[in-house]
Amino acid sequence: MAACYICKKAPAFGNNISHAHNKTRRRWNPNLQSVRAVFSGKVKKVRVCSRCIRSGSVVKAA
Repeated sequence: MAACYICKKAPAFGNNISHAHNKTRRRWNPNLQSVRAVFSGKVKKVRVCSRCIRSGSVVKAA
């Protein structure tokens, strides 16, 4: 599943619009990274978005 473990950010959907104004569906995926993080004293490998890593919501395991 392409969603962040912390903030539940998931793909966003919309359209590609060409110069001729043709529309095709597309999706924007969140920038997920696999990290070993500490949750309630235990190390767990999770997929979190880069914003959660940058904001300090994730405590990386040593």
